Amino acid sequence: MASITVRNVPDDVHRALRVLAVQHGRSAEAEIRDILERAVKPAKRVRLGDALAALGRKAGLTNDDIAAIDQIRDQSPAKPIMFE
Repeated sequence: MASITVRNVPDDVHRALRVLAVQHGRSAEAEIRDILERAVKPAKRVRLGDALAALGRKAGLTNDDIAAIDQIRDQSPAKPIMFE
């Protein structure tokens, strides 16, 4: 797992982080990891599979529709690209 160092954190910010950590029953380092994770991986991020499933539901696709598409779809392997 990677590690980072953050320099020049203002004293008031450091104190606030320590207070939050105590309130949540964890170390300041664990608190910072949680804050960073929530910042870069928000709970409401769009997931591709969920978005495609929602699109299919919105279009009214059924399992029978998907089966019909699978039957007529070209399933031969793609030809490799030749770079010259």
